[in-house]
Amino acid sequence: MLQNMRIGSRDFAIGGKTYIMGILNVTPDSFSDGGKHNRLEEAVMHVGRMIEEGADIIDVGGESTRPNYTMISEEEEIERVVPVIEAIRKHWDIPISIDTYKSKVARAACRAGADLINDIWGLKYDLEMANTVKEMNTAICLMHNRKTAYYQYFWGDFKTDMHESIDIALRAGIAKDKIMVDPGIGFAKTYEMNLSLIHQIDKMHEFGYPVLLGASRKSVVGLTLKEPVENRLEGTLATTVVAVMQGCHFIRVHDVMENKRAILMAEAIRNSEELIPSCLACKQFPTY
Repeated sequence: MLQNMRIGSRDFAIGGKTYIMGILNVTPDSFSDGGKHNRLEEAVMHVGRMIEEGADIIDVGGESTRPNYTMISEEEEIERVVPVIEAIRKHWDIPISIDTYKSKVARAACRAGADLINDIWGLKYDLEMANTVKEMNTAICLMHNRKTAYYQYFWGDFKTDMHESIDIALRAGIAKDKIMVDPGIGFAKTYEMNLSLIHQIDKMHEFGYPVLLGASRKSVVGLTLKEPVENRLEGTLATTVVAVMQGCHFIRVHDVMENKRAILMAEAIRNSEELIPSCLACKQFPTY
């Protein structure tokens, strides 16, 4: 049975509830909202809105990881994210995630107040990242990724890749209750693979760690609906409902309020069996 997961000052009960990680991109070129929140005042205002709308974690990203993105230096990434993290920590006690695969950036972010490292390469890009997580005593999100979308057998190779990331974390001494896993929707996967992962997100429970799904506004939604980024809310909400119904613990999204409402409705439906009296003699039912 999964343990509760402590991120920053908050304990997250794992099981029966889905939490929201609100996305804050302080970049000029992110695929969805690049340039909207890369000024400090705008970033802080957006964080306040996300918290009011129901965000449980704020995920700060300083480098776009959209397809064909341009890598920036560690120094530039630090300059983007550290002032924002410090400002968030000054105003709120909410857990903060740093979306980076670079140990130097992660270390600077954690010193500024970050509580979770969200690594899109699952500790495989920067060999110092696992030790950084351990030394900073922070939580880690291990996302699935690889250099190409070539697989001999998708599910088997996918599971092998995920176990490799988990093993790296455990060998570094990272506690099990500080680990969550992410299937990496949109990263080194075909459209069909992304759909299959969302459809079978419950398979992620086999790893024994809390599961995060990040499908918000991504290409799998755009290709399905044949809509640009700004018109992908409904498709994103569908992925959120699927995630809730299959017991996903965290979702990473841009539109917090709408996804919060979808989660609450999906949780009510999923948990509805608990509301029905087991007594067969009960004959009074509301009519609408």
